[in-house]
Parts: sequence; structure tokens; C-alpha cells
Amino acid sequence: MKALLTKRLRWQLVVVMYAVSLLYMLFQGGKTAIMLFMILNLLILYLLLGRWSGIQRASGSRTFQGAASGREHSLSAGSSLDVSLQVKVPGYYPLPYVIVRDQLQRHNGQQLAFETSFVPSWKRSGQVSYQTPPLQRGEYRFTHTDCISYDVFGLFEHTGQFGAESTFSVLPQTVPLRQWKGLQRGIRGPYSHATASRSAKETTQINGVREYLYGDRLSRVHWNATAKTGEWKSKAFERESLPRTLIVLDRSSSLYEGDAAGRFELAVSAAASMIESGLKDDTAMGLLSVGDRVTMIAPGSGMEQQSAMLKHLTFVDSDCPQPLYASLRSADHAIGPGSFAIVVSADAGAEMIRSMEWLSRKGLTPCLLHIAERSGSPGDKWKHAFRERGWPLFEISQLQELPLALERGGIA
Repeated sequence: MKALLTKRLRWQLVVVMYAVSLLYMLFQGGKTAIMLFMILNLLILYLLLGRWSGIQRASGSRTFQGAASGREHSLSAGSSLDVSLQVKVPGYYPLPYVIVRDQLQRHNGQQLAFETSFVPSWKRSGQVSYQTPPLQRGEYRFTHTDCISYDVFGLFEHTGQFGAESTFSVLPQTVPLRQWKGLQRGIRGPYSHATASRSAKETTQINGVREYLYGDRLSRVHWNATAKTGEWKSKAFERESLPRTLIVLDRSSSLYEGDAAGRFELAVSAAASMIESGLKDDTAMGLLSVGDRVTMIAPGSGMEQQSAMLKHLTFVDSDCPQPLYASLRSADHAIGPGSFAIVVSADAGAEMIRSMEWLSRKGLTPCLLHIAERSGSPGDKWKHAFRERGWPLFEISQLQELPLALERGGIA
């Protein structure tokens, strides 16, 4: 409404100037009055022709730079995306510059707007680039692109729009894990008869090539692959069998309210890191996530399994109205015995002990990855209860602490 009123006032100003110039020519006469009147007519003709400047038929294409994680159109949380727009404006009307406004929408409705400009070339085309701020995990979609131009006086605005819709995902942030002692320790728990038979022991049969991990012995280095690629590669061996591990993500909304919202992002990132590490080591990984509805992905291996779990973690929110124990009971039908269950939660105390005991009665070997405000806080009674029952307990307050915490083998 305000823009329409401003445009109307500008046209009224042009009409007043034209009327004054016409009266000046009629009553004053002379070459000067005629020249001013002719110049004003040419300028008004220029302003009128701006409506057919071609900006309404602008077209363009969008390209991404910096897509990470080895997946097409995907980033990890906290990364920025470099966007390049190639814009073409048809026609011959002279344009001093073009303003480009791009819209980026997150899956929850949050919108980000970006504005940049360029001076068209003699072919009436141009390229603009910009970088997004660090993005949160989720799915993002570029909706439409607005192109705006003005006349040389900056009086009237001419707009056009083209659709170059594209979608990309921002996956949870992960860290590489080298040694996962918690898995080997967990399978020797009170239910080792159900899980030890599934422990993964490497054979001498080579099963491909994997990325070199710091600490690998020289005998494991695949020298031919290293020489061909220019990067360190290690031999991957077949395993006798696959252990089953179930990641249980606590989504209780009461744990992550206010300033604690960042702890839920840490919990999601920790779960994603363990999933990636487990599947890389041929571990059958599964995921249990209870929110508005129960999401159970049975333990399995392969890229499809990893994609399904990471896709769920990309959209997941802390929207469960009940505590973890009630969530586990509501998912009773989906939980089977014989797995190593890693609970990722910011909860502690008697409620957590109650949940771990329930998992033990179900025939699972429980383990807790505690998302704490400050790691290493001693003297908590519930931690002593974990030690007495032999439940592994890992505690982190930052994602970078996860590899070291797992290598140390936990508190319990």
C-alpha cells in the first residue's frame, strides 16, 4: 500500500512538471521554452518505456558451491552455502543496474532474504554471488527470485520474477570416531549371551579400501590405492558377523527448553556421529526416536540405512511431551532384545535409572551418553548407581569431546 501511494505521488509530480512546462511554453514562448518542453517530453517518453524494459521477463539459473559431506546438495550443520545466480534480462531498454532478491525458506517456515546487485553487460546479463550465514540442520528451499530495476533518475521501480526452485538438506554436524570402546565394553554386559555372538571380528579377507584413520598400523595401509589417489588409504577387512546397536534419542521437550535448546542439537549431532561411525565399521545400527509419533528404524547396515537415519535426524525436534521412561514404554512393541542400546539424553537422576532398568529387563545392554551442561561433574549419586550396575556412562558438553569420551571407555 505504501509503495503504491509513493508511485502515485511520483506520477503526480511528473504531471505537475509537465503542466508547468506546457504553460511556460504557451505563455512565455521562445526557443528556451520550446527546448525545455521537448526535453521534458523525451524524458517522460523514457519513463513510459521503462514499463517495457524487459525486466518482467527476466530469467536465470542458480548454482551451488561448497556442498559438503560428499552428498549432492547437502551440507553439515554450521556450514555456509555459496550461491551463484546467472541472470538474463531480454530487451534493449537501458538499465543502469539490477537488484536481485533471493528467498530461502526452511522446512519449518523460517525465511532468509538475500539482496545483491549487478550492472548488466552489453548482452543484458550478469552474475551475482552471495554466501548464506551458518545454517541449522533441516531442509531448505529457494522459492523465487525477484529482479528490480529503476530508471536513471531513480523515480520508478520495475520488477520481474523468475522461479529457479532448488532444494538442499543441512545434515546434523558430525565428528569422526576412531575407537569406539563403548561398543566392545557394552557387549560384555549382563546380556552378553545375546549380543556377544554378534560382535564384529575382522577376518583376513580384504573387503575393499577405506579412508586412513589416525593410528592405523602400517600393515593396514593400502599402498596401491594411496599412490593412485594421493591420499592415505587403509585396507578394509570382512567381518565374521555384525553387532546390533540401537541409538535411543531422548526428545523430551522439558529437557531442552530455553537456553538448553543447544543441548538437543548436541544430542542429535552425537547420535549422527555414532551412526556414521558404526555403519562405517559394518555395525548394524538402528534408531529409536519417540516424539509426536514413534520412529523405529531396525538395526541394519548399508548406505540406505544410513540415509534413512540421517534424514530423520535432519528434521527431528524436541517435541515429546513425556519423559524418556514413558516414551520407551510407548515403543515397547518396536524394541526387541539382544541389542546394545545407547541412550542419548540430557536427563539424569532417578528417572534415567528407571529407564535403564527397563531396557535391561527387555533384554538389551544399556549405555548412556549424557549431554551435560559441563562435563566431568563428580559427586552425583545417580552416577554411582551406574557404576554399581555396570552400565557404561559417557558424558560430553561439546561435540568435539565425543571421540575422546568414547576412547576413554566411559565413567562406569
